[in-house]
Amino acid sequence: MPWKASSVMEERLRFVARLLNGEAMTEVCREFGISRKTGYKIFDRYKEHGLEALTDRSRRPVHYANQLPQQLERLIVRLKAEKPHWGARKIRELLVRRLDGDVRVPAKSTIHAVLDRHGLVKRARERKNRAQGTPLSAAVAPNELWCADFKGEFKLGNGRYCYPLTVTDQASRFLLMCEALESTREELAVTAFERLFAERGLPRSIRSDNGVPFASPNALFNLSKLAVWWLRLGIAIERIKPGHPQQNGRHERMHLTLRRRRPGRRARIFYSNKAASTPSLTSSTRKDRTRRST
Repeated sequence: MPWKASSVMEERLRFVARLLNGEAMTEVCREFGISRKTGYKIFDRYKEHGLEALTDRSRRPVHYANQLPQQLERLIVRLKAEKPHWGARKIRELLVRRLDGDVRVPAKSTIHAVLDRHGLVKRARERKNRAQGTPLSAAVAPNELWCADFKGEFKLGNGRYCYPLTVTDQASRFLLMCEALESTREELAVTAFERLFAERGLPRSIRSDNGVPFASPNALFNLSKLAVWWLRLGIAIERIKPGHPQQNGRHERMHLTLRRRRPGRRARIFYSNKAASTPSLTSSTRKDRTRRST
């Protein structure tokens, strides 16, 4: 036999009907699983308002403890109309000067909520070319997928900053390039990749994030000059989603190893002196010159 479903309204009607038939409040409340206080409240509402009292009432509070007075809310809206270019912060500063000591001035967030409720806040337009990421492949053989990224910049001994450009093979985790650049400009990255392609050949795909120089936020399909050059060479482009570095996790893990084995102060001074005369130094070139110097 299937369960017979009943609504709250039907249960309250049955409860009131049994009380009207003369049954005791205590026994009826025990059978319906409610307290005597709730039972008397339901029954008193029925006697006062009839069947309409058995429907569910709104649970909205009668009043809000922190609700702004209507006069103050109208004043905020009027000040915004007088100063359409002012935001919540400036309006609050004006209220502090006018109402200091008389009325508790609401917080900036509260004023912003009032303006937003009255449609006086301009929404920022969503960027049309916002990066979304691309489908990612799973490389099973060398040169199927390379991963490229810039390791976080660090300061050299001569006060200049170094931007290491790193490239690894996704399948073998082999570090193909770790080149010290003086900035993230596209022409420096292009020069570094030209030498890498001449030495290692061309991969099937290259995975990167959506930052410069791998992508351009204002270009069509976020394609930078470097990305267009890759496409002309027949290299497919893969991009991770913004804010999801785990999609390039193997490469990021290599950066952790690189940071733990970063050169000491003497070596950094040595690299900075070399970088002053050379725009970029590959990891292999630095290693050979270090051997010759020792």
